[in-house]
Amino acid sequence: MAAYTATVTVRLKHGVLDPEAETTKQALERLGFELSELRSADRFEIDLEADDAAEAEERAESMAERLLANPTIHDYEVSAAPAAESA
Repeated sequence: MAAYTATVTVRLKHGVLDPEAETTKQALERLGFELSELRSADRFEIDLEADDAAEAEERAESMAERLLANPTIHDYEVSAAPAAESA
């Protein structure tokens, strides 16, 4: 087993109301920034032990499906990489 960091990024699906992003977009526009769209997202970094990156991704995918995302309103992406060694 090796240490991996799995990353799960959860976003609202297109067409689902995102009031946090809309408020932030309006504030940025008041500050003079021009943008056509802004979406908010939650990012979860999960440190875990697995035999390989594929197993780490599979376990993180299960976590996303069971708790981190609501498939009715969310899309999500999962990736895994060897964990960075702490100094």
